[in-house]
Amino acid sequence: MEMRFYSRATGICLLTWLVCAAFAQIAAARFEAYPAIEPYRGRNAPVILSRRDQTFRTRLRSAASEKPNFAGHYILTAWGCGAECLMGAIIDANTGHVYWLPFTVCCWGANAADDFQPIAFRLDSRLIVFAGQRNEKEGDGGKHYYEIVAGKLKEIRVSP
Repeated sequence: MEMRFYSRATGICLLTWLVCAAFAQIAAARFEAYPAIEPYRGRNAPVILSRRDQTFRTRLRSAASEKPNFAGHYILTAWGCGAECLMGAIIDANTGHVYWLPFTVCCWGANAADDFQPIAFRLDSRLIVFAGQRNEKEGDGGKHYYEIVAGKLKEIRVSP
């Protein structure tokens, strides 16, 4: 059986590559790495409510009248669904379509800092960060990074 020994230089190169890959992933989860295409400046389209949306029609209509606050032309709105729990939706100001957040966010703990945000987002970025557990799932705590693509949230990564 043949054994291969690698030089110290090979080991250092491999370690350097792993560290760089880890930093690249961290950098990829910054708001600046996911710029919004262009802010929306027109009048908001009337919100289009489906049968599912009717339960929250007042909240959705109210939010649809606000200026976009997420990813250039989206309006993100969230509301409580229990103690330390949020649910919400994203409304496209261009079309009026409602996209529901695919999960609730909860359980961030009473020791959270005063400036803690369970949902962090910006007008100039397609990145959204959820902090806590998704759908109250045990062991799912941490930060969950998503990018909005055509009205759908695409998971980028999770950091405990």
